[in-house]
Amino acid sequence: MKYEDIYKHSINDPEGFWAQEAKRIDWHQPFTQTLDYSKPPFANWFVGGKTNLCHNAVDRWAASHGDNTALIAISTETADGTPAEKTWTFKELQAEVERTAAMMSELGVGKGDIVLIYMPMIAEASFAMLACARIGAIHSVVFGGFASNSLATRIDDARPKLIVSSDAGSRGGKPVPYKPLLDEAIHLADHKPEHVLLIDRGLVPMNLVAGRDVDYASLRAKHINTKVPVTWLASDDISYILYTSGTTGKPKGVQRDVGGYAVALASSMETIFCGKPGETYFATSDIGWVVGHSYIVYGPLIAGMATIMYEGTPLRPDASIWWQIVEKYKVTRMFSAPTAVRVLKKQPPEMMKKYDVSSLKALYLAGEPLDETTSAWIAEELGVSIIDNYWQTETGWPVLSIAKGIEDKPTRLGSPGIPMPGYKIKLLNEATGELCGSNEKGVVVIEGPLPPGFMQTIFGDDERYIKTYWSNFKTEQVYSTFDWGIRDDDGYYFILGRTDDVINVAGHRLGTREIEESISSHPNVSEVAVVGVEDKLKGQVAVAFVIPKLAETTLSAEARHQLEKEVFAIVDKQLGPVARPARVHCVTLLPKTRSGKLLRRSIQAICEGRDPGDLTTIEDPGSLVQIREALKP
Repeated sequence: MKYEDIYKHSINDPEGFWAQEAKRIDWHQPFTQTLDYSKPPFANWFVGGKTNLCHNAVDRWAASHGDNTALIAISTETADGTPAEKTWTFKELQAEVERTAAMMSELGVGKGDIVLIYMPMIAEASFAMLACARIGAIHSVVFGGFASNSLATRIDDARPKLIVSSDAGSRGGKPVPYKPLLDEAIHLADHKPEHVLLIDRGLVPMNLVAGRDVDYASLRAKHINTKVPVTWLASDDISYILYTSGTTGKPKGVQRDVGGYAVALASSMETIFCGKPGETYFATSDIGWVVGHSYIVYGPLIAGMATIMYEGTPLRPDASIWWQIVEKYKVTRMFSAPTAVRVLKKQPPEMMKKYDVSSLKALYLAGEPLDETTSAWIAEELGVSIIDNYWQTETGWPVLSIAKGIEDKPTRLGSPGIPMPGYKIKLLNEATGELCGSNEKGVVVIEGPLPPGFMQTIFGDDERYIKTYWSNFKTEQVYSTFDWGIRDDDGYYFILGRTDDVINVAGHRLGTREIEESISSHPNVSEVAVVGVEDKLKGQVAVAFVIPKLAETTLSAEARHQLEKEVFAIVDKQLGPVARPARVHCVTLLPKTRSGKLLRRSIQAICEGRDPGDLTTIEDPGSLVQIREALKP
């Protein structure tokens, strides 16, 4: 069939379309209703059905293709960067997941309980996720680079019964201690977990808290032969919570279901990623982000593929490491980010030619806009299709791409593609809510019902879900992506940037309000504005403008430099290095409207050398002069 026919079917008859797609997974109990949309905007898919993510990702393949490779864990975070590698077949993976599930059960975790996972990219992290799915626990994975304050806010919101962590991660061959950060986070949090299960990698010493902390290896040995059956879950039971930055400074817990997510991943793995059982999939992301959930752990395994978990950078031991992995494990599909490709482009050209990458059929890139230069370079170097795709933590799987598994339509440089089945996308004028025509800039929105795999709600806060995502236009109730876009005459979309105050740094979504609140805690900061500024390497970087409390700080270059260093240290401690601004500039005025609203878009425009736009409501034009002066070398 043609893409247009399948897409129209998914939009005109979503129930019929998704009932057919649902045959891609195993159901313990068939669903009696494909969609319940009686309470818009909440869509409940596959009502009455019972299934399990772990069963579909592991057990069914262990039964039919048990000796096929399922998981490949690779770390170049060794003393000399030599890859440390280990593989598990589907049978071996099932046994390991059952051990982990038994450990969790002994620690009191059951169906509906929450387990927070604060882990580096090691195999045990995937065991923990799959074990939660197996017994019906809800996992909340927190990126291992987050500092104690950020971790504490997530502990208080999710209220986990158990936390799974390790002594340390590693970056560039240097240990990054996790345990002290976790202990501080638990100290800061009001909620206290009953237990902390700790993997000791032998990287840094650990002090165990008696009665709370449990050694992973000892408990695993106790359950080496324990069998744990799958807990069959209702389709709309919660599978996980994944926090994403919010414009209010408080992270949002994206809540996802079980059945709809399993179907969406099974469908997308074939239609978008063209994955086949027995092949190998390599996503270079981290399980702390949605790509790691959907296309490192669950998606490839649901498709019967081997999946690679990689701990390390694209440059260690040298810039050919990814292609060495592609050759050794005959990777067929690879998923990365434009930032990583830009990093590789700066390396010696021979690094791209050291290994045989002929097994690779396509490279998928997402997380930030893909520029034409980067796309053309990597396509020529690898000799494969480069397929952009656009989506969000909230969506769970791609919204825009080219579904090569349906029809081999051409890609278009600068565009992530066309709408994927189930997504009824349009562009609305931000001011009027009117529908935009071709080549007219508007806000990218999606009509309900949203397809399977999309977020159910914000964890514990349906009202915030509706207010945040569904109440941005007076003319109609639609889901706002908070992204600007343009659609060309052929239906290809181009994403132009955010409409809100969330910035995208090398694929990491960061709330400017979170960074502002952190900087404001400095004793010599009176006011602060943080904006995302275009960056050729990272997509965007955060830039801060602060008004010091002490006037002399704005006069002395040495004092300004010292303040910047102190702000860097505060952000590193409270949010982690990923949120650190690229620069901190001192001013005595910030551009505001007469009603007191910060003109962030005007600040951003000046930083990027653009026209600051309509300034009729500005309180003091001199504030923009200060911004320009501060940016001078």
